Amino acid sequence: MALPTCTQHQGKEVELYCAVCAVVVCEDCVSGDHADHPTEPLSTAVEKLRLALQERVRAATNRLPQISEARQTLKDILQQLSGQRTSIEEDIHSAFSELHKTLDVRKSVLLMELEVTYTLKQKILQAQLDALVLGEEHINSSRSLTEEALDGGSDAAVLLAHQAKAEKLNNLASQGLPLQPEENDQLDLYMESEELKKSIHNLGTIVTTSAVASQTEASGEGLEQCAVGVPTSVTIVTRDKAGGLCKAGNAVISAEVFTPDGSIADGEVLDNKNGTYDFVYTIPKEGNFCLAVRLYDQHIKGSPFRLRVTAGSPEDSQVLSTPSSAANAGSSGSSGGAKRRGAKSPGSGSRSRQRGVRRAGSMFSTPKKKANPIEDDLIFKIGTKGRNKGEFTNLQGVAASATGTILIADSNNQCVQVFSNDGTFQNRFGVRGRSPGQLQRPTGVAVHPNGDIIIADYDNKWVSIFSSEGKYKGKLGSGRLMGPKGVSVDHNGHVIVVDNKACTVLIFQTSGKLITKFGSRGNGDKQFAGPHFAAVNSSNDIIITDFHNHSVKVFSTDGELLLKFGSNGEGNGQFNAPTGVAVDTNGNIIVADWGNSRIQVFDSSGSFLSYINTSADPLYGPQGLALTSDGHVVVADSGNHCFKVYRYLQ
Repeated sequence: MALPTCTQHQGKEVELYCAVCAVVVCEDCVSGDHADHPTEPLSTAVEKLRLALQERVRAATNRLPQISEARQTLKDILQQLSGQRTSIEEDIHSAFSELHKTLDVRKSVLLMELEVTYTLKQKILQAQLDALVLGEEHINSSRSLTEEALDGGSDAAVLLAHQAKAEKLNNLASQGLPLQPEENDQLDLYMESEELKKSIHNLGTIVTTSAVASQTEASGEGLEQCAVGVPTSVTIVTRDKAGGLCKAGNAVISAEVFTPDGSIADGEVLDNKNGTYDFVYTIPKEGNFCLAVRLYDQHIKGSPFRLRVTAGSPEDSQVLSTPSSAANAGSSGSSGGAKRRGAKSPGSGSRSRQRGVRRAGSMFSTPKKKANPIEDDLIFKIGTKGRNKGEFTNLQGVAASATGTILIADSNNQCVQVFSNDGTFQNRFGVRGRSPGQLQRPTGVAVHPNGDIIIADYDNKWVSIFSSEGKYKGKLGSGRLMGPKGVSVDHNGHVIVVDNKACTVLIFQTSGKLITKFGSRGNGDKQFAGPHFAAVNSSNDIIITDFHNHSVKVFSTDGELLLKFGSNGEGNGQFNAPTGVAVDTNGNIIVADWGNSRIQVFDSSGSFLSYINTSADPLYGPQGLALTSDGHVVVADSGNHCFKVYRYLQ
């Protein structure tokens, strides 16, 4: 190809390139205007420019997957936003429909009360009036006849009148007529409608934040290091897209601590309601871990963080027996309950004399089989870390059906997996998302007597109901739940929901109608600090594991405390954050002891009986557990990404 000619010097070919001016030049240009500028052969410059352009094309092309991923993320968020809008619309219509029904019922009751009250008063007054009218008529009649005899009659007529009327007139004159009103005319309506109108005017709030993960930050020593067994906290500060501080709470934040092979601890996220949050966690062993903090499922700045867990000092182990100041602040507003958590519950003083087993020194070891009065052992285990069938990532809740199936809430895989009692995979269902019928963070699972599968979805803040085949049927608790963790079903078919974040227990009909709720944040007998799972005994009493209070509590369906047992520690009958719970046919209570990585068995009065022997293949952070239809114990071994089935002799 012929070289172009210079525009400044006619007939001169341009063979050089001036890098300073980024133009092609000829030899005359070099000795003139471009005398002091570095030049190079045009072919060399073109090759460099070609390479530079190719590099820029590659750089721009490399952005396409990022843009595609970002587009998909935004599409997902828009879809979830639309789904949330639809769901909230349904909830608003439902709530106001219920209010209309309640108002109509109250209106009918008031009208009925008015009619009944009026009728009672009217009958009394009318009867009194009728008696007076009758008395008046009798007096007038007798008086008229007597006066006629007196006015014109003979002596004989007067005598006859006296004989006939004197006694009657005397009786009429002295008869006890109801001359004073026996009732009154008061019928007033006291209607506090103004306060009600104010309440209705402020009824309901659309909750949202402007927080974004890319600007949100975390701080605190807990981002880099912590001591084994010592509650540690991290502070999360939410910010908007411009970096401004968000000053309201209710953002959807999740946090977890995990090893390179998967999640092992969730901890508890406490909402300070001012745009900041505290994540309180406890790690049961030394090592290098990662701490992942997500806002709306997106990693915040710097997440995941590298975390070093070291052995605690004797002073640190003393802290373990009481909650951290951060946990206390979140649960009760003061540190006054610290001693109470370490105290023994009523009747615990005799437990040291129960026929138990002394724990070995290691936090993760369990008693040897020969020392265990109940001879239990591992039958099989299913699972490794992964996202395929029979693989798990942070499995949580466990349920067992009467038809011989085991159900696992696979939390970070956003699904529920179903197996037969012998461990054969049968089904898997669940699609990640925030719309009804989707799962965002399933943590608890239960089976209704009619076969339906009940799933607690922590991040979606509701409980979903699926058929036994995994088809979505409906949800309950939306707008009432803050962070449902465990679910169970009582003998009346009612759904028991453990709200881990709100520290309450709620009981619903499957229609979604709330029957009752009880509990609040704190360390009192009727309070909770991060409650996890629930079970129901033969008396329909509700058994709750109180994670940060290191105890198990039994309540009536009305929320009355019937029994409390457990304290913080490693001894027989003590807990380091209990999680899963189940009840056998004899009423014995089986509890997963998360921080001590063991399973303990208690009688119905809360006295320690034994451990389930897990020494052959130690547990690591057990979560939910259940009794299978053939009488074995199945437990979610969350840290080992599998579930295990143990022989259990009742």
